[in-house]
Amino acid sequence: MAIESKIIDVEKVAVIGSGNWGTAIARIVGGNVLQLKGFDHDVKMWVFEEKIGERKLTELINEKHENVKYLPGYKIPDNVKAVPDLFETIKDATILIFVIPHQGKVHTKAKAITLIKGFDTSDTGIRPMSEVIHEALNVPVCTLSGANIANEIAEEKFSETTIGYRNRQEGELFKRLFETKYYRVGIIDDVVGVELCGALKNVIAIGAGIIDGLKMGDNTKAAIIRIGLLEMKKFIKMFYKGIKDETFSESCGIADVITSCYGGRNRKVAEAHVLTGKSFDQLEKELLNGQKLQGTLTVKELYMVLKRKGLEREISFEDVAPQKIVEDII
Repeated sequence: MAIESKIIDVEKVAVIGSGNWGTAIARIVGGNVLQLKGFDHDVKMWVFEEKIGERKLTELINEKHENVKYLPGYKIPDNVKAVPDLFETIKDATILIFVIPHQGKVHTKAKAITLIKGFDTSDTGIRPMSEVIHEALNVPVCTLSGANIANEIAEEKFSETTIGYRNRQEGELFKRLFETKYYRVGIIDDVVGVELCGALKNVIAIGAGIIDGLKMGDNTKAAIIRIGLLEMKKFIKMFYKGIKDETFSESCGIADVITSCYGGRNRKVAEAHVLTGKSFDQLEKELLNGQKLQGTLTVKELYMVLKRKGLEREISFEDVAPQKIVEDII
């Protein structure tokens, strides 16, 4: 991995990803760096180039200061620049905010934070994306996850989130970078716990959406959420013994599960799957405007991990009837 060495005068921020969540975070960070000492005022946001009509998405973002495809209606600060070239985005950056997986050429003093809702798998179990990024770039990695629906954050409605850190100084640095009057940031020394809660909550949300589609009521949905939380904690501790119990009480834990089970895209698509009989892949294309449905991929990865341990069950992506899944759980 190529590494560039330069003296840091100020922290330079790059956002790797530009979906609705990445854009919402770029809005926060772009505003904060103008107010904070020790930060360069320019923020680069990597955009996977695509055409909107006859125009490039990056051109439209930089001209209108709005992500017209993934977060329409919300202005992006003028100091946030959409960049289609990945290496140009991260060049000289000392803070990398990952909203999608990435590796590349980075500053020797760089530190990273991942907002990715997922994990990799291996023959022995799961690999959090923070570990994947650390191994690829050899930089310290924090993680951010919480009850964070992107559109509500863009609307500046009050929200909380959690940053997991190994080095408290880095946790405090990222807290300063992300926190606003409407976006409260808590920090905890548990990178993996915060990260895996963010990935696994999507599986619970799919279960909640199935309950909604079957019209089984709020009591059953509450039971699914409670059981899901217990299973999530059990699964994480199966692979990582040092996870803190208090992590599950933070925004990244119970709060994110509740939000996802009532307002998230995974719940929405799972409900539509039950009501229409359409596949998850088809509904992703029809309902999510180019965004990805993370929960179904996580379900498949969980299945493979549990199968290696002899703990698997039939699950929804294998065409098992949703009603049967609910009966097995409760």
